[in-house]
Amino acid sequence: MQTIEEALNKLEKSRFRSGFSLSDADYEYLEAKGMDTIRRHAVDFVHQRLSPAYPEKDGRQTPMRGHPAFKAMHATACCCRGCLHKWYRVSPGRELTTAEEEKIVNLLMAWLDRQLARRAGKV
Repeated sequence: MQTIEEALNKLEKSRFRSGFSLSDADYEYLEAKGMDTIRRHAVDFVHQRLSPAYPEKDGRQTPMRGHPAFKAMHATACCCRGCLHKWYRVSPGRELTTAEEEKIVNLLMAWLDRQLARRAGKV
């Protein structure tokens, strides 16, 4: 099983996945809401949009903009069950476990943290 750091490094090698970045509005939203609130939003998004065995509108359920967590979901290949299967071998047709949901949220938050660090010039 790969670590979050290994997953992020692998994703950076993908031209499509590495093309996602936060906008100024996204950074302002992160600052205004705080990372604890963003994490709660991410938990809700993952549970509602990815956890069901057969998510509604699978493959189109995650917008490309509107919330920093949505961009993180696309950047980390956690946007639909197809991408979860392709990148992380998550079997389709079954509900995600709580542990899987937590791992996805941790990956999303790590991507957001990395974006914040880059903006601050720390990476």
